[in-house]
Amino acid sequence: MTSIATLTMNPAIDVAYEADRVMPMHKVRSHEEHYDPGGGGINVARVIGRLGGKVHAYYLAGGATGDALDGLLDLHPMERSRIDIVGNTRISTSVYERESGQKYRFVPSGPTVTPDECRKVIDRLNRLSCGYLVASGSLPLGAPDDFYRQACAVARQREIKFVLDTSGSAFKHGLDGGSIFLIKPSLGELRKLVGLPLDGIDAIAHTAMEIVRSRKSEYVAVTMGHEGALFAGQSGVFFAPALAVEAKSAVGAGDSFLGAMVHAFAAREDPLAAFRYGMAAGAAAVQTPGTDLCHREEVDRLFRLGAMPQPLRQIV
Repeated sequence: MTSIATLTMNPAIDVAYEADRVMPMHKVRSHEEHYDPGGGGINVARVIGRLGGKVHAYYLAGGATGDALDGLLDLHPMERSRIDIVGNTRISTSVYERESGQKYRFVPSGPTVTPDECRKVIDRLNRLSCGYLVASGSLPLGAPDDFYRQACAVARQREIKFVLDTSGSAFKHGLDGGSIFLIKPSLGELRKLVGLPLDGIDAIAHTAMEIVRSRKSEYVAVTMGHEGALFAGQSGVFFAPALAVEAKSAVGAGDSFLGAMVHAFAAREDPLAAFRYGMAAGAAAVQTPGTDLCHREEVDRLFRLGAMPQPLRQIV
């Protein structure tokens, strides 16, 4: 199996609580506390490790909360390399209100990084030796909008397949650099990228194929929540409906989808099999509460149940 590295520029400690009722100006007693290492690339690494893959997580961290993040990462099956920054690693919080069944999420912007700290990341990437590099998650304050474009250029020079999962200007600038192996936008992120409503499967498929044909990304996987997902490559566009499961939390579903896809690619599965495995992992993740991710046994079970993605033959 080809080795995989992940990059998390703005990681977090993910804290999840349950409360009977959330009320302003009252002390809210919480239950069922959970603490997990988080951030896009770290979540992807956790998934790959659970699925039995070989993965090395690279991430920025600083302060006492950065030390706590290190300790949480040591509980998971992965190699890790911390890139030190001065700022404190952020803490994200989600609270599930039992009375209403609603979830409240608090996501801080995190620390501001310096140009020197960003250069340290590029220097570390210049020493990478792996088959895939997955850059996932938001950029921290202070990082240039084209940082992922720079990271992709380094990966290309080192003959590493670059995978990108981010949003906003970081996504646009990263994609404009081209030569990406795989991108995994949600439908909302794709709409923001092109500035169009993309109503209907045909519009989504045409947009995905335009990205493929422009050679900006070899593959495009668009996740659409309960409506399913779409996969585009040189062989065409394929659609798969969402698997019917009981949804408990959507947190981590996209990271589970991406981690499973890259794991399958690294295991030399064909692209459609990798897409199906990603669909199974995303469905497995929504069945887990709080900030938990997918588990291998359920991913494998859903993969066996999942139907073959159908080609959209009208897309030319």
